[in-house]
Amino acid sequence: MSELLKNIESFISKEQRFAVATVIKTWGSAPRPVGSVMLIAEDGSMSGSVSGGCVEGAVVKHAMIVLENNKPQILDFGVTDDEAWLVGLSCGGSISIFIEPFLSFTDAEMWKILRGCLEKDEGCVLMTKLNQAVNEHILVLPHDIILNKKDSLETNALRAYNERKSQIIETLDDNSTWFLNVMPPKNRLIIIGAAHITVDLVHLAHYFGFDTTVIDPRGIFATKTDFPTPPKNLFIDWPADILPDLNIDNYTYSVLLTHDPKIDDQALHILLKSGVAYIGCLGSKKTHEKRVKRLIDVGFDEKDIAKIHAPIGMDIHAKTAREIALSIMGELIKIKNAFL
Repeated sequence: MSELLKNIESFISKEQRFAVATVIKTWGSAPRPVGSVMLIAEDGSMSGSVSGGCVEGAVVKHAMIVLENNKPQILDFGVTDDEAWLVGLSCGGSISIFIEPFLSFTDAEMWKILRGCLEKDEGCVLMTKLNQAVNEHILVLPHDIILNKKDSLETNALRAYNERKSQIIETLDDNSTWFLNVMPPKNRLIIIGAAHITVDLVHLAHYFGFDTTVIDPRGIFATKTDFPTPPKNLFIDWPADILPDLNIDNYTYSVLLTHDPKIDDQALHILLKSGVAYIGCLGSKKTHEKRVKRLIDVGFDEKDIAKIHAPIGMDIHAKTAREIALSIMGELIKIKNAFL
């Protein structure tokens, strides 16, 4: 939803009522993933997409009904549905879409907090009760900051957040059905070491939507390296001075490039105990064998060490710094998309 924040603010500033349509379930070759959102205003203007053009016309028609009677609707489209064929859903998939008046009209306080999360790039989970009579939402934020707390729902929301998967759940206590819309923060890449590979990796990471942080205590590397695409953060400090203050979770990826055990190992001792999604280390197989021995000597076990990708990157027979950066980026994207 963060990509539609400007459109949302525009509708609200014009005091124009609008509905939000959200893909809550898909089967087969659905054109848009679960969690995709489209906004539909009273005048018929739209932002976003729920099917890449296949069923948008039908969704707009039903959104007008929702805005008129203020009652949510669930729409199901599939290849066997006449309406789906009529509007073009012929890709072999099926989708369910939930349409409701936008949150700001039903719970202004919750929207204020959700908007803050989106503006600050703080991940959260918006839970929507799939009830076609009333609007009911719960907002769950990381680190147990919760609005309208309900323990069993909170547990499911945090699980969905860690799994990176928006999903439908059914509660056992009251047999209610909820859609958990995971709104993740931007993916983050922490790079230990400023070098030639770092320059190209920062550029690629930016291109693929990652925020980048470069950490290198060696001032000559950190200050003299020319970044045509600058990292979001550049720290001339030891990893132990910076990493504990960063929000390292499974939306965070890390790459260690210094070739210096004093620096890389210090970072590894912290990253291996964190919830980081990826740890990649530059170096040959022989270099990694020495790294493994050092980690075992300080108490890490095989399960911990197995989290490390080394030698780093996909095997594309990379030779140049740019090619090595490409192989690393490919591996990062592969790991990221494995969650989806």
